[in-house]
Amino acid sequence: MITHIVLFKLKDGSPESVARTVQVLKNMEGKIDELLSIEVGTDVLHSERSYDIALVTKFESMDTLAAYQVHPVHKEVIAHMAEVREASASVDYES
Repeated sequence: MITHIVLFKLKDGSPESVARTVQVLKNMEGKIDELLSIEVGTDVLHSERSYDIALVTKFESMDTLAAYQVHPVHKEVIAHMAEVREASASVDYES
């Protein structure tokens, strides 16, 4: 199993902007066969070093993670994030 975590800091950290982007991320659920699970959470601490959104996804293997990366639904999310993202950080690990 591969766990893929991405943290996003948005250009506009307003509650409305964060909520809109959370919905874009959650919209992947059930639309990408390779995506075994998805969890999207928003920051509650709001410290200087906080990111706005955390995305936690799980995949069967590195191959299914690679297939997710090029899936058309994920490509739509990438396009949205390119517009709204100020910064991001990710980690992928065997779980």
